[in-house]
Amino acid sequence: MVNSAGHALFASLTSVVLKNFIYWHIKHSRKLYWYSHKCLCYKESIMVATRYPPPWFSVAPMMDCTDNHYRTLARLISKHAWLYTEMIAAETIVFQKGDLDRFLAFGPEQHPIVLQIGGNDLDNLAKATQLANPYGYDEINFNCGCPSPRVAGKGCFGARLMLDPKFVAEAMSVIAANTNVPVSVKCRIGVDNRDSYNELCDFIYKVSSQSPTKHFIIHSRKALLNGISPKENRSIPPLKYEYYYALVRDFPHLRFTINGGINTIAEVNAAQTEGAYGVMVGRAAYSNSWNLLGHVDSAIYGAPPSGITRRQVLEKYQVYGDSVLGIYGPKPHIREVIKPVFGLFYSQPGFGLWKRKADAAFQYCKTIKSFFEETLVAFPDSVLDSPIVEAPQGFPDVFANSKSLLPPSYIVREEELLYAFREEGQSEYSH
Repeated sequence: MVNSAGHALFASLTSVVLKNFIYWHIKHSRKLYWYSHKCLCYKESIMVATRYPPPWFSVAPMMDCTDNHYRTLARLISKHAWLYTEMIAAETIVFQKGDLDRFLAFGPEQHPIVLQIGGNDLDNLAKATQLANPYGYDEINFNCGCPSPRVAGKGCFGARLMLDPKFVAEAMSVIAANTNVPVSVKCRIGVDNRDSYNELCDFIYKVSSQSPTKHFIIHSRKALLNGISPKENRSIPPLKYEYYYALVRDFPHLRFTINGGINTIAEVNAAQTEGAYGVMVGRAAYSNSWNLLGHVDSAIYGAPPSGITRRQVLEKYQVYGDSVLGIYGPKPHIREVIKPVFGLFYSQPGFGLWKRKADAAFQYCKTIKSFFEETLVAFPDSVLDSPIVEAPQGFPDVFANSKSLLPPSYIVREEELLYAFREEGQSEYSH
């Protein structure tokens, strides 16, 4: 008979052997798993990279903002910024498949463009991806960051999905299996009291190790799902850029884009100087589009200044606007098409008068051309005909300071290795 000491020694040796076996199996089977995906993803990445510059700068997906109208105007200002759609629910795509142009169509000039979808049903995510493929998006992004109660409520999706990384990995695998373009995840740094750096790393580790996801867009605030508004969720939770830069440090094989609280080109450049792969800007790119997007091509991508003026942009936008007015019956209304134009004149002389003229013109103008003829007289020629000036300064030291706050390096815990081993084994047997 084996005595108790023998039992203890046997258990200890078994534990060591098991750990080593798990580590070896994960390391080598994952190599095979990633090799099969790497060939496809590499071809896709090369295909996109040769067509367009990298996503060093992108405009965040924003509900009721980054629609076709805004993206058309944005592309007239910047040729290189990556544009995102509004989040479109997978169910919307599936159940509106007879009217898909209304939700998915875009002009060819909008490339490079990313479709962001949301959802919590794998079948619908697969179908939605398949239905979106003919439109030719350059990437598909999965929303794991929206804190809106309509989206992130119990049983829904958005930021709440960060609490279920297993499902997110499955969703990303399903999306990737149904498209031939790269896929990415947009998420927060945490949700409610699940906001430690290790918990964020666990989410990144599980999703990236169990799906083809290699690119994460990180909104550097956590989401509060306690009933505060989406607007409050963009200001009340504190920014923690140190979490973003710690991810860059701890997952060097992945790509991370930083998002949240970045408002100027100087801050974009500062974030990249500190090691950010890409920078995503939201509200500032919408409300102050001329002063922000106007500098992207030259300051971020090194292109020569375009010399374009607001008047030239509006002349081209007018042609687009008049071509889409009423294309879906009463929609879009002239007010919807003009909405993005406000960002061209942020804080400019004549802006207040122009808004008053616009409010009146909405009542009787039937075309974008007549609207501009009625309202643009509010601006002096110096505003309409001056090219973009030097980029305004920001607060570039904010990211340098974050480097002194980095949390300790992430170490994959034993339970995470077991999780990856178990999921990998299930995946192998399911095939």
